[in-house]
Amino acid sequence: MSGLLGSRTCPGPGETSDLKFPLGAKFREPLTETRFQQLFGDAEQEPEPLAEPRWSRLRGLWRRRAGACSGRGAWRLLLARLPPLRWLPRYRWRAWLLGDAVAGVTVGIVHVPQGMAFALLTSVPPVFGLYTSFFPVLIYTLLGTGRHLSTGTFAVLSLMTGSAVERLVPEPLEGNLSGIEREQLDAQRVGAAAAVAFGSGALMLGMFALQLGILATFLSEPVVKALTSGAALHVLVSQLPSLLGLPLPRQIGCFALFKTLAAVLTALPRSSPAELTISALSLALLVPVKELNELAAAAPSWSAERSQMRSLAYAVLLASVLCFTSSLDTRYNVQIVGLLPGGFPQPLLPSLAELPRILADSLPMALVTFAVSTSLASIYADKYSYTIDSNQELLAHGVSNLVSSLFSCFPNSATLATTSLLVDAGGNTQLAGLFSCLVVLSVLLWLGPFFYYLPKAVLACINISSMRQMFFQMQELPQLWRISRVDFAVWMVTWVAVVTLSVDLGLAVGVVFSMMTVVCRTQRVRCLALGLAEGTELYRPLRESHKLLQVPGLRILSYPTPLYFGTRGQFRRILEWHLRLGEGGQLTPKTDSPPDAVAEPVRVVVLDCSGVTFADAAGAREVVQLASRCRDAGIHFLLAQCNASVLGTLTQAGLLDRVTPEQLFVSVQDAAAYALERLELTGPKTCTVWV
Repeated sequence: MSGLLGSRTCPGPGETSDLKFPLGAKFREPLTETRFQQLFGDAEQEPEPLAEPRWSRLRGLWRRRAGACSGRGAWRLLLARLPPLRWLPRYRWRAWLLGDAVAGVTVGIVHVPQGMAFALLTSVPPVFGLYTSFFPVLIYTLLGTGRHLSTGTFAVLSLMTGSAVERLVPEPLEGNLSGIEREQLDAQRVGAAAAVAFGSGALMLGMFALQLGILATFLSEPVVKALTSGAALHVLVSQLPSLLGLPLPRQIGCFALFKTLAAVLTALPRSSPAELTISALSLALLVPVKELNELAAAAPSWSAERSQMRSLAYAVLLASVLCFTSSLDTRYNVQIVGLLPGGFPQPLLPSLAELPRILADSLPMALVTFAVSTSLASIYADKYSYTIDSNQELLAHGVSNLVSSLFSCFPNSATLATTSLLVDAGGNTQLAGLFSCLVVLSVLLWLGPFFYYLPKAVLACINISSMRQMFFQMQELPQLWRISRVDFAVWMVTWVAVVTLSVDLGLAVGVVFSMMTVVCRTQRVRCLALGLAEGTELYRPLRESHKLLQVPGLRILSYPTPLYFGTRGQFRRILEWHLRLGEGGQLTPKTDSPPDAVAEPVRVVVLDCSGVTFADAAGAREVVQLASRCRDAGIHFLLAQCNASVLGTLTQAGLLDRVTPEQLFVSVQDAAAYALERLELTGPKTCTVWV
């Protein structure tokens, strides 16, 4: 554009200068959208319909997939849906096998007590936590794409499932159930938990069929971290009755955390000294070890995973020996795990009579499962330079929950603590999951009797100690405040909602508030007036620099936000003010333009649409009406740099009935060059340079 500008003398600070340049000089012929298609478009390619029905596109997609299911296409589809067929042929047996074996055994040893602990959090007998630590891990090994992901029981899901189970199968008010009545109640609760897992898996499979892996983006990082941190506080409070030996009913619904605290404080004089002692000793063994792991993680001789594994083993062993030798279960009524049934349960389809009631619980669990698992898998995929398939992850976790529900398992997902443990122990691929399953299998078949005298208070301590990583996520809040105040607000609103209401309602509040912040930010975007940087073809907002050129009578405006029903009113008011159309000319908002440029009547306007990522019918009609009003006011209206989708929507809304194709340009530079010619000025033109 230097041919348009010529030369100038720079004024001193605080001065204005009149810039003389010949308008007749041309850099090149302005390029319109029509001319661009003639020069660079593919004449042989048929234009894609602008408004093809969504059902037709989905039907075409399924037809193409069905056609690919023959011959080579079927093999590619099989490779895509069974990841071991891709990574097993390239498996480095000598380099990776030992690491996978050690990591798998380590995680499996941790899964055993942790699975039983999370089963109590789910309000089902401990053995069902072992089932949930076996079947889902095995299925994910066959279908998952996260090489370093460890799946199984997860505290947040266990807490959410426990709340649903307590609501569906409440504890009888009279209490003091007989052995048979207790077994019947446990069987009903196991069926309810399995039904929730079935519903969660079915929803994820439905999301996979519709290729909705993109839905994970709606659970932003502040929402997920606030959710897990708030849920950790729920876990801590819910375990207080077990720590103190208080047989209190579980509180559910809104304000359950405060109800539990009030009930514990009221019943505190009735706490059991024996269980309180066991809890104190267990926490004294588990918590300091985790702190030492953090402090000594940099030491090359320190093995964090072995230290954590030893602390769990010592806590389980010492508490079991103490309970057995002192007969704490009979003398002081200490609650113990009891007999773990050997083998596996018979496959049984969960009762779907309550399916309409459990779908409301299954949906947030499906979203939490997918969001946590996908984000965790992505972190390690980026770290170790491989990719994951979000839709394949939907399939893996959907099948995992659906199939495992047939074996009385409750909802499962990837877990933060055991994934970190697996990576630290040297895990390389999904094969580590098989070794983890072997450890859990040995407990189910042979080692179950050794856990008979394990106090349930120890399992509660394991639950609390496993929440440490989630509690310390609050340390990131000062940095989040410095980076983004909006994300900080999302974090705090989600956390407060989770703590005061419940986990599922808090998740809903967090997602809605997060989306509202996006909507509000689109409402606050300003329409930017652009000026030309001398000696270049670059147009920049006038507020960024005062040394920009602006031709009186020519307004170049950029509207950097989607144009939809929520922003159409703002778009109309701002453009009316800039162009002095109707009542909008009476408004006095802030402007980026120099005063002299504002006083000049507008003869040509260029609307830069590069920031308009999409437009709906309401927004498109607003542009068409603006073009019509500009024509009536004698203002030449030009559009620049519309993407194909926005341009198609505007065309369908009738834009070409108000403007000609010669008024649509591929760039702001082309539109500005055409506008300068359109001004039809003779001789040199004075341009204001605001310094």
